[in-house]
Amino acid sequence: MYNEKDIIAQWNADMYDLNETYTDDAEFALKLMGTAPKKVLEIACGSGRFLVPVAKAGHDATGLDFDEHMLEKIARKTADEKIKWHKADVVYDDWGTGYDVIILGANFLFNIVSDMDYERAQKLMIQKSADALAVGGHVFVDYAYTQYPEKWFHNPEANLIWEGTDSHGNFGKMALLDNTYDAESGVARFVRRFDMRLADGSALVQEIPSEKHFAPLEQVHKWLEEAGFVIERECGDYQGHLISETTDRAIIWARKAG
Repeated sequence: MYNEKDIIAQWNADMYDLNETYTDDAEFALKLMGTAPKKVLEIACGSGRFLVPVAKAGHDATGLDFDEHMLEKIARKTADEKIKWHKADVVYDDWGTGYDVIILGANFLFNIVSDMDYERAQKLMIQKSADALAVGGHVFVDYAYTQYPEKWFHNPEANLIWEGTDSHGNFGKMALLDNTYDAESGVARFVRRFDMRLADGSALVQEIPSEKHFAPLEQVHKWLEEAGFVIERECGDYQGHLISETTDRAIIWARKAG
């Protein structure tokens, strides 16, 4: 997921599956979609946390992701549902066309892994969503959002994300270190550190310099407008409250206009 070594990627996929089990976002998106079966594409579908409930609800669900360790977990979560998934680099590879719904969820706009300029890649995800949708189709955008990004991102103290033992007996910790935020560029920089104690008794440490671009709501609005979308609903949480100082997400349901 983060250009880490393969044994760490394997551990990371297990930790994601163990720790990221919430379904509020998928349930909220399903309400917006309605009950009529739709052709749905999820970008960066991971281990199917969101994609599988969409398929189980009766939709024709397709997922794209480049992490094989994540993708291999989907099959055990599904049986007869209409679902498929493919390994793909969503920044550079083609998504296909004719979809009714594109999912850019699970904070994906803040978790793009690519050699492309981050802000450019974010905008491209919006445009590729428009290109892949049928006229009248919708994009579901859900990302962590705050009116005070400097308070979120400027934090020099270590932030432990996951800790645990994977299915192969490898114990590890993932933490974010040295977080800084440049308000002028909107870029948050940090180090993603993996500390591993492997099943064979050896140790493995990897530090990955990382950065994210915080996209203000106005900027996302502009990208959507330029790509031909009309926003139909916008919320700050999965209960449908408006975005405010107390909410921590931006959830946007936008229609591709004719």
